[in-house]
Amino acid sequence: MNRVYDDERLAGAYERGNEMPEASLRAWVELIASYVPRPSPAIVEIGAGTGMFSAAMARWIGGSSVLAVDASEPMLAEARRHHPHPAVRYLSGAAENVPAPSDAFDVAFLSRVIHHLPDRTRAARELARILRPGGVVIIRTTFRERLDAVVYDYWPQLRSADELRFPGEAELLADFATAGFAVQEVASFAQPVTASLRDYHSRLIHRPQSKFASLTPEQFHEGLQRLAAAARAEPVEQQVPVIERYDVAVFCRR
Repeated sequence: MNRVYDDERLAGAYERGNEMPEASLRAWVELIASYVPRPSPAIVEIGAGTGMFSAAMARWIGGSSVLAVDASEPMLAEARRHHPHPAVRYLSGAAENVPAPSDAFDVAFLSRVIHHLPDRTRAARELARILRPGGVVIIRTTFRERLDAVVYDYWPQLRSADELRFPGEAELLADFATAGFAVQEVASFAQPVTASLRDYHSRLIHRPQSKFASLTPEQFHEGLQRLAAAARAEPVEQQVPVIERYDVAVFCRR
């Protein structure tokens, strides 16, 4: 996984800059729950970051237990600080070498992490190892063909970088087919992440995502100025929520 996540500054900014309204987070968890193959599931989140989704799944998927795995100790420290939960364990580990026995989980969840994996096929084989027969992998990402995030409106350089590092849909499906998974569904899901452009601007001031590391300080400042101007132009009485759309790929272990 990209070692930029070992940056303690990024880990702190990530927690503040990637939260979402509780209603949106709950909607995501309800979507995840719709794919869960059995009651009281054992869930593993790969690349759990600061733990927002792991804790939310433990809260809202009845009877669940969650192993939250991340390769970054600073991220795990933030997760333990901000999202402790009795049904969540936070452990250091990588997608290619998960610290868990075989046939241990019903669900594996990966949010905005698949593009960081250096060997997706190897990671898919590891997920096949730790999932029980009939278990599912749920991947929350954006396919190369559908890069449509609001952030590109203000930092167009990021789209070019993401076109190189994000997988295409066919590539990802092929990687998991090689590891013995069947495609269950490929869907699209969108939820508000902030109530307005002003809130979105406040969120991005501290560069809370690894993609901003590809920008020079000048490029980041110019994009932030564009976003600030758009936020100032937004009428206070007509604020529009900023919505982020993601592709969701679901695979079933044969």
